[in-house]
Amino acid sequence: MRIKGTFLDEISHDIPHQNWSEKEWDTDFGHMKRAGIDTVILIRSGYRRWQTFPSAVLTAEEGCYAPPVDLVDMYLRLSDKWKMNFYFGLYDSGKYWEQGDYEKEISINKKVIDEVWNKYGHHESFAGWYISQECSRKTGKIIDIYASLGLYCKRVSGGLPTMISPYIDGAKNISQYTSQTTKGNSVTLEDHEAEWDEIFAGIKGAVDIVAFQDGHVGYDELVNFLTINKKLADKHGLECWTNSETFDRDMPIKFLPIKWEKLLLKMNLAQKAGIENAVTFEFSHFMSPQSAYLQAGHLYNRYIEYLESLEKQTNQL
Repeated sequence: MRIKGTFLDEISHDIPHQNWSEKEWDTDFGHMKRAGIDTVILIRSGYRRWQTFPSAVLTAEEGCYAPPVDLVDMYLRLSDKWKMNFYFGLYDSGKYWEQGDYEKEISINKKVIDEVWNKYGHHESFAGWYISQECSRKTGKIIDIYASLGLYCKRVSGGLPTMISPYIDGAKNISQYTSQTTKGNSVTLEDHEAEWDEIFAGIKGAVDIVAFQDGHVGYDELVNFLTINKKLADKHGLECWTNSETFDRDMPIKFLPIKWEKLLLKMNLAQKAGIENAVTFEFSHFMSPQSAYLQAGHLYNRYIEYLESLEKQTNQL
């Protein structure tokens, strides 16, 4: 198992900003390339009033602040340079869909999709779309959001693939605003399977790739959930990846780079479940040699050693 992609966390809920310029981002893309990463996914292009590019739509309709740098343009140019596939993450209002106004969430995003494709669609690296509204259960009209936005992205861009990264409502599905690390109630395997069977049936043809976050359940439970995810994705014709988180959910400090032993265990469990591709949330904070977290660089070193050991095994065959 190898990590082939990473999210780019520029509009975050809960991760400290590193205040990088294009120089630092260019260096980081080089580190990603060395680690075998060929895909970058913008986690979201905007959240509430913050945005990654000067969107006329979001500025006019949502009162979003004008960013000092067009990060989408920068990421696409760097993706072109480093031969990366870039997935554009949609806008998360932080209010409409959470309050039940799914139609408004869909409407504003369709305008953003049009704007983005007209502005950036010419880039060779523009490879797909990420629907940034994350969920763990069949709540409200999440099927309508995924299906409507996925189909619209494909229609505008001539069929480019779409991706979602939901999570599992496990024991570690805890708010970042508490020091707790587990909760008492969590979804059963049976309920998880039933709900996602229905969701996948409703988004078939609109969403191409599903990459479940792997950090919300216990390590002893993970392979069972991953196996169900893979089985359901195969049933409904979706590609099943894993989002192997490189931060630790087991500590009261939210959030620090994960221990290499834990990351390796999660990747091995995903491979055991039959999953072939992994992305991570996310390289630049939790795995990069130039991260603000010193231990992230050490995780990078351990991962490079792991890749070298895989290469050595391959050469010996």
